[in-house]
Amino acid sequence: MENTGTDRLKTSILVLAVAGLIAGLGLYVAGKPEWAGIAWSVGVVPALAALLVEILRSVGRGEVGLDIVAALSMAAALAFGETLAAVMYAGGTFLEGFAEGRARREMHDLLSRVPRTATRHRNGALEDVPLDDIAPGDLLLIRQGDMVPADGTVTSDTAFVDTSALTGESLPRRLFCGAEAMSGATNAGEAFDITATHRAAQSTYAGIVRLVEEAQRSKAPMSRLADRWSLGFLGVTLAIALAAWWFTGDPIRAVAVLVVATPCPLILAVPVALVAGLSRAAHFGVLIKGAGPLETMARIRTLILDKTGTLTDGRPQIVSIDSHDGMGEDDILRFAASLDQASKHPVAQSIVAAAKARGLALVVPSDVAEIPGEGVVGTVEGRRVLVGGDGFVARRVGRPSGDHPALKAGSVLVAVAVDGHMSGHLVMADPLREGISDMLAGLRQQGIGRILLATGDRSEVAERVTEGLGLDGLRAGLTPDQKVLLVLTERKNGPVMMVGDGVNDAPALAAADVGVAMGARGAAASAEAADVVLLVDRIDRLGPGIEIARASRRIRLKALPPGSVFRSSVWSPQPSAILPRCRVRCFRK
Repeated sequence: MENTGTDRLKTSILVLAVAGLIAGLGLYVAGKPEWAGIAWSVGVVPALAALLVEILRSVGRGEVGLDIVAALSMAAALAFGETLAAVMYAGGTFLEGFAEGRARREMHDLLSRVPRTATRHRNGALEDVPLDDIAPGDLLLIRQGDMVPADGTVTSDTAFVDTSALTGESLPRRLFCGAEAMSGATNAGEAFDITATHRAAQSTYAGIVRLVEEAQRSKAPMSRLADRWSLGFLGVTLAIALAAWWFTGDPIRAVAVLVVATPCPLILAVPVALVAGLSRAAHFGVLIKGAGPLETMARIRTLILDKTGTLTDGRPQIVSIDSHDGMGEDDILRFAASLDQASKHPVAQSIVAAAKARGLALVVPSDVAEIPGEGVVGTVEGRRVLVGGDGFVARRVGRPSGDHPALKAGSVLVAVAVDGHMSGHLVMADPLREGISDMLAGLRQQGIGRILLATGDRSEVAERVTEGLGLDGLRAGLTPDQKVLLVLTERKNGPVMMVGDGVNDAPALAAADVGVAMGARGAAASAEAADVVLLVDRIDRLGPGIEIARASRRIRLKALPPGSVFRSSVWSPQPSAILPRCRVRCFRK
């Protein structure tokens, strides 16, 4: 609501400035210059007032920018009757605010996954209590689909939890009695009990939230390129203006110096380039939250990637189907998928999706019984079907289980039995996203010197998945705070971009110079902490996003006069066909 009110105010200021300009020109042509001056003043005064308020706020935050020069020139022009010169700034301030507001969405759902209450056993009954009331030793019930509210120890025989948002592991984990259950994990099986070992505020998920907040506070605000020189420039400008007034005795000379010194390309051309860049990036499904991240994206030198859901698809897919009794692959898949329609397990849903992708006709199963973490038993077309882990199915059909030749690190073996006979195996894995190699090669051509993988998954899984990608480093088994440390360490090589999708990635996204979240299927916490959100589930949009950022920065730099101190000496433009060239020239009297 606050952003909406600010945008409406800036729109109103722009409308008044334009209306005053048009009305003043009409009155001037009609031979009424006095009334024209009044109309121009009416249009400029609201913009000047808003600018002064913003300057006071900036000074209160310890920030001083070139807006002071613009405010002085506008005020001096109004004071000495040069009202037309004062109209310059209003449009630029609106465009800059529009650029920020258009790209930033309402992403304040950092805690949307956190339950407000927990179910606690007390005196032989169940009661719902606020999270703050949970104490170590409390026995909590975790229903199917619920999130674990506090760190604890599993007291039921087994529990089946999805920890992908915390550890990056794409497949749910089976926990046995006595195992640790982390807050933030989701119950993917039947209801189970845990004994709380920490209060909710001291648990894993709450710690991740605190890391996000601390990282966001510690990251210095992105100053505009010109503001780095603003104090010196302001002093020189005032000295020249006062000298011109002193030596000539004409105050209009001082006004002329202030108007000429007002950095028109920075005030007008820069916001227009930002609007173009942010709008063009949004067209590609790349949501950039303001001008700061857009500018920083153009200078990225190190890229750190999460694995599950970022470098990989995040959903297990069938790699191969092996038949053991002559049954065809499609029949094995059809029986398995028909039965798995009754299960919510991620692997089961992937099997159903694969069968539908092949155009197989699935039937409704009957007499279905699901053993959480093990498999599913039921009847399909009058035949008894078992689908589940190799050990589970092998025990049911009286056949020894063993290692499968196609099973690699990070893969899952799903056995299928029909009428008491082992019919086949489905080998499933979380594969790399299509075109990852070409995307990484393109990013290197754009100037990114280091590309690393940072994952909470096991090292053998990460090494197998990234084999042949030519990464500059691989860090596995990382906790959220270790990912933050990696980001901070890599800053010695230049600005760092971190890309992730889970809650465990949120602190690192907030700590990076530019954090990029996979927003299509990622966690709300990562989208909140990130500076950039990919609205489509395609990591290859990073390339166009970075190229747009660099093209926008190049346009802004070209808008400055040759030899200007605001030009970056390290920038080397590259041709781009993504962002059309645009330029705003400042016409001075």
